[in-house]
Amino acid sequence: MSKRIVFMGTPDFSVPILKNLIDSDFHVVAVVTQPDRPKGRKRKLTPSPVKSCALDYDLPVLQPEKIREDYEAILSYEPDLIITAAYGQILPEAILTHPPYGCINVHASLLPEYRGGAPIHYAIIDGKDKTGVSIMYMVKALDAGDVIEQVTVPIEEKDHVGSVHDKLSQAGSDLLLKVLPKLFSKEISPVQQNESFVTYAKNITREQEMVNWNDSQQHIYNHVRGLHPWPVAYTTYQDQTLKLWWVEKTSATTSEKGGTIVSIEEDGILVATGDQKLIKLIEIQPSGKKRMLAKDFLRGSKEYFQIGEQLG
Repeated sequence: MSKRIVFMGTPDFSVPILKNLIDSDFHVVAVVTQPDRPKGRKRKLTPSPVKSCALDYDLPVLQPEKIREDYEAILSYEPDLIITAAYGQILPEAILTHPPYGCINVHASLLPEYRGGAPIHYAIIDGKDKTGVSIMYMVKALDAGDVIEQVTVPIEEKDHVGSVHDKLSQAGSDLLLKVLPKLFSKEISPVQQNESFVTYAKNITREQEMVNWNDSQQHIYNHVRGLHPWPVAYTTYQDQTLKLWWVEKTSATTSEKGGTIVSIEEDGILVATGDQKLIKLIEIQPSGKKRMLAKDFLRGSKEYFQIGEQLG
């Protein structure tokens, strides 16, 4: 008899993992996801990407507001295994200890590095040239369980959160399908995480989104791509928010202090960084405007940015 799996996930990252699981004929009996949340200007209640996917496959969907208090319906499906992937709530002991094959999580980092909710963002902000996916057993502590298997994924120089997110989602999906047969036949050898190498990736705060122009060119470049396309880095200009959707490094240097507008070119605005190198603003969003290429904005608002003015 095929093993009964309950899948728990919420955002886009989880969708390829769920789809692959179902399409590979594993027996998913129910899907658990976060409650519908208001989105957009009209604050319309919107289902999570995982809920939409589950409904496409006619799977039962459970959406407890607080899983620590409301979990009996999940256990009623008598899962042999629970798989989570970016679900978004901490599971209570009653769930963790229920399935005969345990609860496993698909986590977007090479644990014990980057435990927490924003591992992709931090890997890029920190300038890492690789990250990966870990499949591990779940315990009460955050992302601290024994690791069953990992796969490494390179981070290219022009990668950003969106592109690495998609790579890791696919890598995690493939790795899970590789792990499950071995897990069910008890041919795995989980490895305890080394606590001395633990780092954390807490959810990004509004303060962290702001660019520090005293940082080096490389650090600012990593910062912008480590927040693209969400939640997006920003600076200020003339006391208004200026979102920085994309920037490019240049080979040019300057004696101006970080944040100074040094030159305005047809395709972007050159700004000084803390190590006296220039970075070019390629895609921006001035306050009250839409996201746009800097060259398009400059075409219609030539006087807005002034050489010598300060960002931040």
